[in-house]
Amino acid sequence: MTPHSKFALPLLAAIALAGAALGLSACGYESTETEVVEGEPVTLGELEYIATFSRFLNLNDNEDSGYLVGKPTPPPGSAYFGVFFEVQNESDETQRLADSMSIHDADGEEYEALESESPFAFPFGDEVEEEEQIPVLDSTAQQGPIEGSVVLFELPASASDARPLILEIPGPGGPAEVTLDL
Repeated sequence: MTPHSKFALPLLAAIALAGAALGLSACGYESTETEVVEGEPVTLGELEYIATFSRFLNLNDNEDSGYLVGKPTPPPGSAYFGVFFEVQNESDETQRLADSMSIHDADGEEYEALESESPFAFPFGDEVEEEEQIPVLDSTAQQGPIEGSVVLFELPASASDARPLILEIPGPGGPAEVTLDL
């Protein structure tokens, strides 16, 4: 065994141990960032929002038709876009959800969230009881394929070319900005 290899194995073990300790110490870490990417939590006041998934929706698709209840066919050159959420109130007091959201594209265009009649719709402005979540357990949205409440937007086809799309969520300590994975 050479003198260099004699130290290599313990050195590699120490590096691996340090990496594991660093990874474990990050468990339970709460970020105060208000600029995140889709899938990362963002905290506004006492509510933790996670935009879990986003995609264009199709009225002619069986799954998507449930998210688009009551919506007419979008105008030519436009499509519906859904952002799916989970929200957790980890406080001991009732909290109020954001009452609006918007998307901004790289060209500076802004798109406001649409009202929705869908049982999967995000309940803008509603209260979330202490230690509860949105979607509410055992609700249609929580039991659905994506297990989230959806916020609907109507976007022009050009929005796909004007990335990144940034979702803005108003709230205490915000607004939060979520870069959508489109």
